Amino acid sequence: MTGKTVLSIGQCRPDQAAISHYLTSHFGATVLTADLPTDAYQLLKSKTVDLVLINRKLDADSSDGMEILQQILGDKATATLPVMLVSNFAEWQEKAVACGATYGFGKAELNRPETKLRLSAVLE
Repeated sequence: MTGKTVLSIGQCRPDQAAISHYLTSHFGATVLTADLPTDAYQLLKSKTVDLVLINRKLDADSSDGMEILQQILGDKATATLPVMLVSNFAEWQEKAVACGATYGFGKAELNRPETKLRLSAVLE
């Protein structure tokens, strides 16, 4: 168990519950949640975070997760944080990686072995 902290941004409640359960049961991670970008930035300023997961479209306001991803990776204070996009679409994963993110996963892929490998690379 890692004891690392993950910030999950913009997931709907059922998906957030599934992701949190997965991260705590497989990695012993603490999961912080943020519904909106302003909440996420406050948490990033006040907490030590080891991984950021960003939904492609934030559930609370449908804002674009790619914009938040670019802002986090473009800020000197957070540019080195591992960031993953949560999206089932490979083309969005590739766009996120092109912006500097680590290849993420989709909610439908949560229990696949490759998802565990990707998360293990950051959380173990």
